[in-house]
Amino acid sequence: MKKALFTTLLIILALFFAVYAFLYYVPYSDGVRSGELIKFSHKGFVVKTWEGEISQGISGAQIFSFSVLDKDQEVIDNMVEYQGEYVKLYYREHYATFPWWGDTKYFIYRVERDQSPHVRQ
Repeated sequence: MKKALFTTLLIILALFFAVYAFLYYVPYSDGVRSGELIKFSHKGFVVKTWEGEISQGISGAQIFSFSVLDKDQEVIDNMVEYQGEYVKLYYREHYATFPWWGDTKYFIYRVERDQSPHVRQ
């Protein structure tokens, strides 16, 4: 009985780690989005995550929500600095997320300040 219980627990633990590794290391897609950074905050009650939004249109009707992992401190610092400006976000979309990663499946790994196409110089 003890051997069967131990084997079952070991299988469940191995499955959990396999799913976690798959979700962490295998992205669904990569991409770039541009827009005005309208929100970036450190939110959560039990687990704090970095969440943000960019507006991809003049009216703000098209909002792109994203998350930033805690390990990407340079991205976090840049997001705070670029608040309210037009930015270009490089992201990876994952199949799913965990509560300690963030609210969305889109994770930003690089951010650049960009020129808005709506403002001509």
